[in-house]
Order: sequence, then structure tokens, then C-alpha cells
Amino acid sequence: MLIQTKGLTKTYTTAEIETTALNAIDLDIKEGEYVAIMGPSGCGKSTLLNILGLIDDPTSGEYRFLGQDVSRCSERKRASLRKSNIGFVFQSFNLIDELTVFENVELPLLYLGLSAGERKKRTTEVLEHMALLPRRNHFPQQLSGGQQQRVAVARAVVARPKVILADEPTGNLDSTHGDEVMGLLDRLHEEGTTIIMVTHSQAYADYSQRIVSLFDGQIVSENIQKKFKL
Repeated sequence: MLIQTKGLTKTYTTAEIETTALNAIDLDIKEGEYVAIMGPSGCGKSTLLNILGLIDDPTSGEYRFLGQDVSRCSERKRASLRKSNIGFVFQSFNLIDELTVFENVELPLLYLGLSAGERKKRTTEVLEHMALLPRRNHFPQQLSGGQQQRVAVARAVVARPKVILADEPTGNLDSTHGDEVMGLLDRLHEEGTTIIMVTHSQAYADYSQRIVSLFDGQIVSENIQKKFKL
């Protein structure tokens, strides 16, 4: 099993109030699955994604990633697991304006300590795969929103992660560019990548094999899609 959570809970405490963002989440995700997480704003979707992505840690409960209990890992250990196994795609792209398309996509490989030759090979391959090679020397602000998100997807997959976590990846795009990005994610899934996506769109959730619905920090339903392959 790629991901397993049991009784996963996250609370935020201030001087005046305690807020429960996640309440006893039990969730299993197999390697190669495509899972959509849905629910109203404030229901805990992004909090769950941040914990699954080892950006945040739970208040209580268990989280196992690749068979390891990572619930109480040090930040150093979480960072090591993240950079080797997890790719992120955000609603706001999160590209670095001062870097070219090539340099933005290459960045995760620098963190992995790959040689210059290997970085160039992998980055060139993924840019070609995403039909972005002609834009390699452009800067983010010279690209359309759809092109920027394609760069973000390329950056997420260049290190060949086991799982891509996508948080509203079409949220800042029109329907044409949104469909394009969803097509890219669908193709990556067909090539074997595990994808976990937060979305408000039922149409885009229908790309997935399973829809997990959250409400008030709890899983209220899980629906298997026709696309699911046993």
C-alpha cells in the first residue's frame, strides 16, 4: 500500500479556540490509483493533502507512507521522502519568475543532487513529453496560464515521483486550459503515476478512479468510478 492513514486528526489551537480540520481520517491509497478529494471550502481537503505530502504533520493518528510510519518524522526525514517520492501541482503554479521554463523544471533534480548531464537529459525529455521544449528559454510571465500550469506539471514529474498531489490544479484556468491540464494528468496516470487531486469540479473528479468526499473534516463517502481497473 502506498498510503495508509488511521484515525488521522489535525487540530489548530489559538488562545481562544480549537479548530478540528481533520477528524479521524481512515484512508488507503494503492500505488497507481487516481483519487479525487472533494468537499466544500473549509472541509479539510488541503489540510489532508498537506499531511499526505509530508508538508504538515497530524495532531494524532497514524500515517504510513511506503510502509513507513511517518506520523512523527523529523522535518529532515520528511524532506528526504518528499523530494524523492512526491510531486506537487498547485492552483497558483508556484513557478519562480526569475528562472526560465527549463530552470524551473530542472529545480527538483538539483535538490536530488543529480549530475548536470542527467539533469539536462531528464528535463529535456519531460519538456518534450509536455510539448514545452520550444518554450524552454521563456520566463513564466511570458507564458499563458495554461502553459504555466503545464510547466508546473512538468516540474512535478521530472524527478519521477511515486505520487503527484494536485491541489485545485485547474482553479486558475479557463475551461480549455483546464481540460488540457486534466488530460496531462490522465496521461501520467495511464503511464503508472499515482495521482491524488483536490478539486471542486465534479467533471474533473470524474477523471479519477475513486472520489473521496469530505465534510467537516471527516470522510462522508467514497465512490468507485467506472474507470477503476481492478
